[in-house]
Amino acid sequence: MKKTSTRLADGRELIYYDLRDDHVRDAVDRRPLERTVTTSEIRRDPLLGDAIAVASHRQGRTYHPPADECPLCPSKGDRLSEIPDSSYDVVVFENRFPSLAGDSGRCEVVCFTSDHNASFADLSEEQARLVLEAWTDRTSELSHLPSVEQVFCFENRGEEIGVTLGHPHGQIYAYPFTTPRTALMLRSLAAHKEATGGENLFDAVLERELAGERVVLEGEHWAAFVPYAAHWPYEVHLYPKRRVPDLLGLDEAARTEFPQVYLELLRRFDRIFGEGEPPTPYISAWHQAPFGALEDFEGVNRDDFALHLELFTIRRTSGKLKFLAGSESGMSVFINDVPPERAAERLREVAS
Repeated sequence: MKKTSTRLADGRELIYYDLRDDHVRDAVDRRPLERTVTTSEIRRDPLLGDAIAVASHRQGRTYHPPADECPLCPSKGDRLSEIPDSSYDVVVFENRFPSLAGDSGRCEVVCFTSDHNASFADLSEEQARLVLEAWTDRTSELSHLPSVEQVFCFENRGEEIGVTLGHPHGQIYAYPFTTPRTALMLRSLAAHKEATGGENLFDAVLERELAGERVVLEGEHWAAFVPYAAHWPYEVHLYPKRRVPDLLGLDEAARTEFPQVYLELLRRFDRIFGEGEPPTPYISAWHQAPFGALEDFEGVNRDDFALHLELFTIRRTSGKLKFLAGSESGMSVFINDVPPERAAERLREVAS
């Protein structure tokens, strides 16, 4: 992998990740851009204790542009985009309309391929491995920023999810705090460790799932399963079999096998609802240990946390979406329409 860092016309950082070492990335951003001005602010909810990002500047962000005006495609001739070069393998750049900025963290965009009409599932194993390396590198770099406590790599796919740019891409959020969902995991981890005299909860969950009926796919170094208490109609958790706290901890064997397993999972997701159905909308989310202090979670350290990916769709059946209505949105109590055992069975049925 070759990494080349440069700057866009408004000062934002852009990084090329190339499969070949002989690529020269010296294209200049020719757009007449002014410096990006953000109004990102973190506010704490005094009753729930969680954090809300207020970012009014995002109201003006790009919204469903036509394909020939996509800002994530390479620049060609007089058609200038966020990527100055005429081609790329993987590109990461600072979001022009970030939810988090400055002392409130940082937001980046990850373009998986220059092919506007592709999806992550269309990537080769070599390309998917390059995305993994980009995620890992950005996790490392962002973790050293003084304002960052947790790094979150994710992909939103599909208009039903709320995606406003059709080009295959994901995002990275670098939060200045430990996110509420991670904090819940850490509390459960601490309570289980104390109650069992030191047993790791993530290890116990993985062992239980591998022995059960909800396994979807298993390799030598990775295992994918539908969790016992899945929140979403079709939800898969992907774990490395050797517990590591973050992407940086993966060894070479796990990195090599990851593209095989992950690409197969994504392709199965597109086959869940049968032939002729539109691509399955999904969210793919990496869970990594926070880089900040864990004093609030007594007895737990970073190495107790288990890196894992959660992949889920909001489509519950053909032509129907799972909406977060009263119970889910009002009380955070999910109601799942598809039994996890049936979801796992279906994901095994559509194996390639």
